[in-house]
Amino acid sequence: MSTPGDLLFPIRANRPDLCFALTAEIMKGLRGSATVQDELHAFAYYDARNLLGFVDGTENPVGHEAADAALVGDEDPDFRGGSYAVVQKYLHDVDAWERLPVETQEKVIGQTQEKVIGRTKAIDVELDAPGSHKDVNTVIGPDGTEQRILRAAMPFGRPGHGEFGTYFIAYARDSRVTDTMLERMFLGTPTSGPDPLLDYSRAVTGTRFFVPSADFLRAIPGDGGQSSSSFSSSSE
Repeated sequence: MSTPGDLLFPIRANRPDLCFALTAEIMKGLRGSATVQDELHAFAYYDARNLLGFVDGTENPVGHEAADAALVGDEDPDFRGGSYAVVQKYLHDVDAWERLPVETQEKVIGQTQEKVIGRTKAIDVELDAPGSHKDVNTVIGPDGTEQRILRAAMPFGRPGHGEFGTYFIAYARDSRVTDTMLERMFLGTPTSGPDPLLDYSRAVTGTRFFVPSADFLRAIPGDGGQSSSSFSSSSE
């Protein structure tokens, strides 16, 4: 699913009122120059879980490892310090998901022996689960090491409207890593089918952005061109 968008503002704070206030100020500055394509307000849910009940982003890198995974380095000096971002809005069929026993959510669907999440739900222990969501989204590079990205997914929803979702944001220093993950997720691999989680979650938007460094932005002269923007605000 590909959707339009030229500007992305992922706004995060511990207080939702601060997210709201900053979004309002940004919109004042963009009034007459940008058309909003999507605006979404997300939130932290229990102990970093998504609305399917599983901990999300367990293996996210931290500290220097996070910077190394997300920020362009000396391999591309013109864009050093920038990042490639992919955003997708997923909607979950929570009713169908909750009809599955927890053990099935973790590792087995019916008689196909197909894996789902690949982690335990209660205490987030990794399982040996080839073909699972965890397995499909693990990319190994030519040197035999895992290729990392920085995930910043947040849950959102409106229970009164039956809406339960995840707003997925991923940052990578090399866009090919995220591309490979998405190809594996939606098209499958030589040894397994597509991500089994897609039986219960569907992407309704998808956009790629380049996130320039502050130095890069300061070097760009202003112009009065029209653009479209996508907002994602979250409190945590």
